[in-house]
Amino acid sequence: MIPALITALLTSLSVTVTNPISESRTDVPVVVPIPSSAGDVKSATITGITGVPYQLDDMNADGIADELVMMVNLKPGESRTLNVKLSTRPAANDVEPGTYAYLKLNDKNKKYPEITAITYPGDVDNREMYSSIYGHGAVLEGLYNAIRVYMDNRQSVDLYSKNKPQLELETTGFYTTRQQLSEGYGRDILWAGTSVAMGSFRGWQNNAPTTIDTVATRGQRIVTTGPLRSVIEVEDRDWVYNGTPVNMVQRYTVYKGHRDYDVEISLKGAPKGSVFATGVQKIMNNNTGFIDRDGLAGSWGDNLPDKGMPEVTDTLGLGIYVPAPYLVKTLEDDVNYLTLVSPDKNGKIKYSITAAALRDETSPRSDKDWFAYLKQWRRLLANPVKVTVKKNR
Repeated sequence: MIPALITALLTSLSVTVTNPISESRTDVPVVVPIPSSAGDVKSATITGITGVPYQLDDMNADGIADELVMMVNLKPGESRTLNVKLSTRPAANDVEPGTYAYLKLNDKNKKYPEITAITYPGDVDNREMYSSIYGHGAVLEGLYNAIRVYMDNRQSVDLYSKNKPQLELETTGFYTTRQQLSEGYGRDILWAGTSVAMGSFRGWQNNAPTTIDTVATRGQRIVTTGPLRSVIEVEDRDWVYNGTPVNMVQRYTVYKGHRDYDVEISLKGAPKGSVFATGVQKIMNNNTGFIDRDGLAGSWGDNLPDKGMPEVTDTLGLGIYVPAPYLVKTLEDDVNYLTLVSPDKNGKIKYSITAAALRDETSPRSDKDWFAYLKQWRRLLANPVKVTVKKNR
């Protein structure tokens, strides 16, 4: 018998990336939609810049990759063109891991089985949902830090900081022991209380942030976990907000080499002009901070996140930037620097969050340095690298 020949389907793209500012940029994520005509893409060949790492992601869970992620470095004002050949034939793609996402069940045998998604009826007790997940929610990890989003009506974003850049949550699971601390691992460094913590998304009623209380279902999903990018989602269906049912999906993304996280909120059914809230908390002790009218806010101070280890405190900084299309107003209350936000015509709200800590050897070392870092971070976010994609004949 003559074996059947497997012919790979090839699609060629020309991707031009341009740095619009007079500063060098490193670890710039370039996200390219994969044309449906490309078929079931399994690999890519990239030329034009030497050694560009890539990742293929299935973002809508249909089993077929629909986005290509690449990482590039650019000089001031530089424009480069990448030639990308997408293939349906699998090929080796060895990229050093730089991100990780997981969702695990909290079982009595302490095996913590990993799952990809979970959904609860809306009438399940918040404490039961919270306790049924190991770590209390989906975890998203970069090299410098990690976040988890609580599986309850608060959906608070909590922060874990590293001592040095590495992936380590598979070892500590957000619950670093004293022994692990002595070995140089990081730990959970944030005590959120009733605040918006690190960019948690909330409603806005009676001049105060509100939690996501009345829903038909609520769930979490690992969209993708890979070496260059990991993404998690939080979904609330029929959230009764100001008397109207709203379907909401919160998406959190981290890229390799980044200490910040991109947040995208998708809202269906929200009346035009609906206002919501996010922001960053004022740190527990010795807080200093600021909030600008253009949507940038930051805080810095000392924190005691684990009352079981009262001798271990952490000094940390938080930051958030909400760009103009979504920003309504900035203000502060007793525990938060708040940004009020509203969806665009497509029902989207986008913003970014970031963090620093003294235990992180790569972090700014003072409030002054942190706030200067945040203003530079805002400059980069407000002037994104331009990406142009053309399909070659």
